[in-house]
Amino acid sequence: MSHGSPSHGIDDLDRRIIAALQLGGRAPWSAIAHWAGASETTVQRRFQALRDRGLVRVVATLELERTASGCSMLVRVQARPGRGLELARVLADCPQVRFVAVVTGAADLVVDFVAEDNDQLMRLLYTDLPGADLITGTECVAAIRSFTSPAHWDTGLLPSQAREALRPAALAAPYERTGRDEAPQALSEVEREVARALRADGRMPVSALARELGRTESSVSRALERLTDRGVLHFRTLVDPGLLGFEAEFMVWLSVEPDRLDAAGRQLARHSGTKLLSAATGRFNLVGHVVLPHRSDLFRYTGEVLGALPGLIASEITLHLATLKHAWTPMVAPGRSVLSAAPSAES
Repeated sequence: MSHGSPSHGIDDLDRRIIAALQLGGRAPWSAIAHWAGASETTVQRRFQALRDRGLVRVVATLELERTASGCSMLVRVQARPGRGLELARVLADCPQVRFVAVVTGAADLVVDFVAEDNDQLMRLLYTDLPGADLITGTECVAAIRSFTSPAHWDTGLLPSQAREALRPAALAAPYERTGRDEAPQALSEVEREVARALRADGRMPVSALARELGRTESSVSRALERLTDRGVLHFRTLVDPGLLGFEAEFMVWLSVEPDRLDAAGRQLARHSGTKLLSAATGRFNLVGHVVLPHRSDLFRYTGEVLGALPGLIASEITLHLATLKHAWTPMVAPGRSVLSAAPSAES
């Protein structure tokens, strides 16, 4: 994704629509229109135009650890000199890659692999790694507990009442949940089918879902309701943060004293710029994905936000230069055609 880019033809109404969808990706158009301040017809037309241009997508994602749907590994990758973009495209084309970004710092790429089980993950990382001839080094970081996720992020472009009105009641921040250590509940066949179909289009109507899956509307509706009531299916609005006024997108890699990790995670999760934050294994035991209005804001952020975390030992920041794939979805980088064509792959 490019940062500090032009508006690319979107205006404040478009941004309010996107902000409303970020809060409730599957909220009724009437509710989206209310908070965007326009008619339903106008809002639907604007959204379709943004979607047709590849600037906005609403997709559904499952919480893997709560649904026994797979296991993930975040990998920091060093590429051969001058081959980073080529490697990024190779990895984006891999069906088991959920996310890939080109970054600055000690790593050249950050990649999120998702496998069916631990055996497949081991084969993927150690014997069948895509683009292995373009890689000079890797570092695996396993997320072990979520503090917050992109589905919980609020752009801040709408009043707080919009969050209360649009966000599903089941979507409590992970660090606020009770029973976080309960055993995962595997999905039924119809639940898996519904989740898979909504990965491509999170706003697909139940009637269209039923036709696509060859099932009755009532069975599809009940499956969708079960998934959302359990809070394991999230609806995400994918958009270049720069289009919403966030020029700085980056990941934080933090080493925190183990007995202060929970307190530090809860504190950082509440920061308005934190999109994702997880406790992890390895030398970095707290990893986050963050956005800020300007890169210059990083100066105060490192001192006033990271520096204030309890038990902080060390920190590292990797700035995003481009994101080729997010939530299994190829991303368009406005103004950067060289990065915009990451081939689609479904897992």
